[in-house]
Amino acid sequence: MRIWDLEPTILCRKHLLGEHRELHALWNILTQNKKGYRNHPETKRWEGRLKALYDRHEKIVTEMKKRGYNHRSELDETLATGASNQDRFIDSIEEQKQILKRKDCDCRPY
Repeated sequence: MRIWDLEPTILCRKHLLGEHRELHALWNILTQNKKGYRNHPETKRWEGRLKALYDRHEKIVTEMKKRGYNHRSELDETLATGASNQDRFIDSIEEQKQILKRKDCDCRPY
């Protein structure tokens, strides 16, 4: 599970759509107190930051629509509470760029 902290515009199709799918899973874990992946580091870093996660979703959706994808899975904005910025990182921004550079994909982390 990974939610990138990079601009969605640099993500390839695979990583953009994959992040969208994982973001929804993470949202459900946090808003519905689901147990799966509850102790995953990615889940823990978003605890208390649903507003930031909601905003990340909106950025992902904006990029998806720019690329011609349909979006029909809105998040409930009334649940978007807590901090509006994400300042907890598993990997730094620079490390995330390096991770993407090593992947065999069309991401552009320059």
